[in-house]
Amino acid sequence: MRETLLSNCEREFIKKAVADKRRIDGRQAYDYRHLKISFGVERGCCQVEIGDTRVMSQVSCQVVEPKQARPADGMLYINVELSPMACPSFEAGRLSDFGVEINRLLERCLKESRCIDTESLCIVAGEKVWEVRVDVHALNHDGNLIDACSIAAIASLAHFRRPDITVSGDEITIHPASERDPVPLSVHHMPICVSFAFFEQGKFLLVDPTDKEEKVMDGRMVIGMNKHREICTLQITGQMLLLKDQVLRCSNIAVVKVTEITELIHRALENDRHERSKGGKFGFAETVCKEKLTTNQKTSTPLDMDTVEGQMATEYLHGSDESDSDSHITSSEDDDDSVVIMDSGVGSIGLGGKNTWNVDDEMEELKDEGTKKSTQKSQKTNIDKPVPGAGNQGYSSEEETTEILGQTAAKQTTESNRKKKRKS
Repeated sequence: MRETLLSNCEREFIKKAVADKRRIDGRQAYDYRHLKISFGVERGCCQVEIGDTRVMSQVSCQVVEPKQARPADGMLYINVELSPMACPSFEAGRLSDFGVEINRLLERCLKESRCIDTESLCIVAGEKVWEVRVDVHALNHDGNLIDACSIAAIASLAHFRRPDITVSGDEITIHPASERDPVPLSVHHMPICVSFAFFEQGKFLLVDPTDKEEKVMDGRMVIGMNKHREICTLQITGQMLLLKDQVLRCSNIAVVKVTEITELIHRALENDRHERSKGGKFGFAETVCKEKLTTNQKTSTPLDMDTVEGQMATEYLHGSDESDSDSHITSSEDDDDSVVIMDSGVGSIGLGGKNTWNVDDEMEELKDEGTKKSTQKSQKTNIDKPVPGAGNQGYSSEEETTEILGQTAAKQTTESNRKKKRKS
C-alpha cells in the first residue's frame, strides 16, 4: 500500500506554523513528546513509546563459533523489522530503504561505538563465544522512529541477562536460571540517537518530529551521543546545506536530551529491579494505564453507615408517627442522594422509602379521615338494614352482597389497626 500524501493546504499550514515557532500538537520547537519505557516479564524485552510511536525490542543470545579475525570477541547483531501493522507503506517480508537506514544507524551507534564489551562474551578463545542478537519491531509509526528504536535497543541490552557458564577443561556447562543467577552484559555507555527536522533550508529546526512534520521537512540530521558528550554517529539527509553553527547548536541540544533520556532509562531499570527483588508485579500488563473510561460509569462514594441508628428502621417499618420518622429520615425530594435505611443492613439511595408522589401530608390526613367516616357510615347502614331470612318482603340479592362486603371490609380494617398497635 502506498503512503498517504498530504494535501497542499496541510503542507502550507504546517510550514506556516513552523515559521511562527508553533507546532500542530502544541509543543515548543525543542520539546520531546511523552516518553514511556516499560519492560516485559522476560529479560531483555523492552517497549518504548514516544507519543503514538511504539517500538518493541527483544534481546536473545546463543553460543556460536567466533570470527577468525577476532577469535576472542563475541558478536552483536541488530535486526530491525518494519511491518505493515506499524504503517501501511511498510511491506511485509521486505525491508524498505527507511528500514535499511535505521538498521545501519543502530549498527554504527551501538556496535562501532563499542558500548557493549564484546570481549566479555568470549567463552573459549577461538572456539565458543556468545552471539547477542537485538530484534527491534516497530508497532506503530507516528514519526521519529529512529530515536524510539535506539532507546529500545540500548534499554533492552541493559535489561538483558545471559546464562552463567562454567568451563572445566573441554567441558562447557551452561547453568539455567534455577541453578545460578544470570549475568548482565557489560555496558560501557548508552548512545542514544536524537533526530532534528529542518525547514526552509535549515532556517528552522524541530526536535522529535511527528509523521506529518517528516513529510514536509527539507532534511534531517541524526546525532548519536552519550551523556559524556561523545558523538558516536552523525548523519545528515536531504537537499540542504548546514553551517557549522547550526551543527553545534544541534549538538548542544542533543546533550540535554540524551542526559534526560539516560536518567529515565536508569530509573526504569531500577524500578524493574526493585519489583523483581521484592516479588512484586512487573511486566507490560502492570504498566498499562487503567484509569481510562471504556464505558459510562459513576465513581462510588463511601457512605458512613455507623452514624445511622438501627431504631430508625424498625420505627419506619412498623408505622411510627410521621413526626418521629421525619426527624430521622430525609425525604428524597430534598436530596436525591439521601440514604434511607429500610432494614438492618439494607439501604436505598434516591427514590424509594417515603412517599414520592408529591402529595402533601394534609391531603393524606384528610383522605384517612374520609375513609374512617365512610367505614363508620357503612357499619350503621348495615345495622339498620333487615337481615336475610327474617321474613322481610323487600329484600333483594344485591342488598345481600353489599351487606356482606361492608361487614368484611370493616372487620379487615379493625384487624389491621389492631396488628399495627401491637407491633408499635
